[in-house]
Amino acid sequence: MAPFPLVDDILASWSAHLGADHAAYRNHVQRGLHYYVALTDGAMPSTAVLVAAAFHDLGIWANDTFDYLAPSIALARAYLDAHGLLALEAEVALLIGEHHKVSRYAGPFAASVEALRRADLVDLSLGTIRFGLSRAQVRAIRASLPNAGFHRRLAALTLRQLRRSPLRPLPMFRW
Repeated sequence: MAPFPLVDDILASWSAHLGADHAAYRNHVQRGLHYYVALTDGAMPSTAVLVAAAFHDLGIWANDTFDYLAPSIALARAYLDAHGLLALEAEVALLIGEHHKVSRYAGPFAASVEALRRADLVDLSLGTIRFGLSRAQVRAIRASLPNAGFHRRLAALTLRQLRRSPLRPLPMFRW
């Protein structure tokens, strides 16, 4: 599977924050983008989708929080501003802010937001939820981009969040 170079460029600048989780997060993002392409019948992700994918969970590491949607949006906005891409801000904010929506997203930029939401859920569920993708498609993507401990890290972060805030164990989910 060919990587998405813009994502690798963005994540390279965050490698100090990601530390030992760099490969795990990078592969999660890359897998998600490959699922996005598969879910959209081969449509290549736009710059907005690539930027949002790179930043969608980054607030976990940059802000040491499991309530990371707003921090991740702020990091993406700073990137867009620094690169003269503020015209993409509204779409990027929705792509990040709605990627853990439990139900179907139907607002502005619905095609890209819903496709990224589904792609992230395919990866989060380890392919248990596939939205019509075949097991073989998921298996091929997972084989080419190893987990590298991503789900183990999420489990540890979930437990830490549960201890810190038992009444808000998963603050990133949207209804």
